[in-house]
Amino acid sequence: MTTPHRHDTTATALGAAARGWPVFPIAVGDKAPPRGFTDWESRATRDPERIRAWWRHAPFNVGIATGPAGLVVIDLDTPKPGQRPPREWDLPGVIDGADVFALLCQRAGVPIEWETLQVRTRRGGLHLYYTAPPGVRLPSTNGGLGWLIDTRAWGGYVVAPGSTVTLPDGTGRYTVQHATAPAPLPPSLFKLLKPALIPAKRPVHVPIADDRHSAYLRAALDRELAHLAAAQPGQRNRSLFGAAAALGELIAGGALPEQPVKELLEQGGGDLGLSRSEVIRTIESGLRHGARRPRHLATV
Repeated sequence: MTTPHRHDTTATALGAAARGWPVFPIAVGDKAPPRGFTDWESRATRDPERIRAWWRHAPFNVGIATGPAGLVVIDLDTPKPGQRPPREWDLPGVIDGADVFALLCQRAGVPIEWETLQVRTRRGGLHLYYTAPPGVRLPSTNGGLGWLIDTRAWGGYVVAPGSTVTLPDGTGRYTVQHATAPAPLPPSLFKLLKPALIPAKRPVHVPIADDRHSAYLRAALDRELAHLAAAQPGQRNRSLFGAAAALGELIAGGALPEQPVKELLEQGGGDLGLSRSEVIRTIESGLRHGARRPRHLATV
């Protein structure tokens, strides 16, 4: 017998697909695809038969692949317990992502288009759904606009309303707060979201001393860049962070020069379609993480 939850999520998936939004299964009670379900962006579908076949296996949550769906979703989060804003956003009246977004738009002199599909997330955050401008391939971002603000477009997805997520901090349901069709992304918001151009790729020489460690260092550099180039949608930011952290250990240990390695990582992040602000921020974070464990070649 089909459980109510199974029926509800199947109907949700079919309903999203009927709106032209490719969907894919999200693990029961979670926000990530089930184990072994890779390359979700290309596998997301609007085919009712494929959807029914997937959802017969389990009462999955529903993921919407925002890029193929032609959507840009602005994710305004709420702080976790005890989380404090960074200095830039530690201002009177700023307590969550919606406040940061309103202030950001105010500073830029642009209005917020609230008359659009709005979904309340499981922890009380807000998803604002917009349709992407035609012919534009906006990337997803993580915190690039400001504190507690992410965007989901190409390379990202959102959990559809009707899904229920259970994590250590509690269980919550994604619900429609304002039921209307997604509005076109306003030009004013597009200007804020349009990624800055990554500088044109140029040859980068990483000087490595010709000694007994040179082969190891070149192999380590090539390996991390190859892993980065092979990153799948949804894993690109994490892969860039991992590459920066691994090479950051060698930089901190004095084995690799920082600036040319950063340039290679920036080019790799740009090739993946990440925005320049996200690339720079992720690399800096990864290098700082790697610097905590400097690798000295004498111990390699």
